[in-house]
Amino acid sequence: MNIEQRVTDLVEEKIADRPDLFLVNVKMHPNGKLIILVDGDNGIAVGDCAAISRHVGYHLEEENVIEEAYNLEVSSPGLDTPLTLQRQYEKNIGRSVTIKLSESKPSEGKLLSFNDEGLTIEEMIKEKGKKAELRASFIPFTEITETKVLISFK
Repeated sequence: MNIEQRVTDLVEEKIADRPDLFLVNVKMHPNGKLIILVDGDNGIAVGDCAAISRHVGYHLEEENVIEEAYNLEVSSPGLDTPLTLQRQYEKNIGRSVTIKLSESKPSEGKLLSFNDEGLTIEEMIKEKGKKAELRASFIPFTEITETKVLISFK
């Protein structure tokens, strides 16, 4: 049995009545650490993480899915975790992001929108001999290797 798939099913079952919550990732590490990342359209509360942890832990023990000792960790993705799902892009519209590109230097700007093909950011463009100006730029997902939300202390 695939542990990550079983855990995914258990999490989806637990949050089925909470349309505001969504599963981001499940990863079983070789060192026995089972990490579940769950987020919400308006964030996720510690109590929700605890309830998911209890539900998953209970069923994994009952079904004896994992033979060896393991450490179960349920949390929201940290600010340094790259965006992977459309719902994560949706909830971060209006925030500043940094985008690593496969073929050129990184881009940085305010996330304006996204669709199935890519995202649009408002970035400061400086052309030789001209003043820098804000410009909307569309970046296809095929050119993006990573998108992260920039932390602002303003």
